[in-house]
Amino acid sequence: MSFETVSLLLNWLQMGALLAILFRLSHTFELIASTQKELRRAIHHLGERRAASSSPHARAGAESTIGPDDLARLSPAVNP
Repeated sequence: MSFETVSLLLNWLQMGALLAILFRLSHTFELIASTQKELRRAIHHLGERRAASSSPHARAGAESTIGPDDLARLSPAVNP
């Protein structure tokens, strides 16, 4: 094979590897975005649940009192 042919093949391989990396990165970013959205939804739901079960005086600060224990209970797969 000539140098030009080898060079062209290597360029195509590099392009394929770059596209594979970008494709994998896009899936990673989609996973991060969906996880963030799900966490926001769960925190919001937890805040609503706490506000509904607390007294009217404590409802104003219900969302600010969500702690790590509350978040740990939301994810049973992480904490079996």
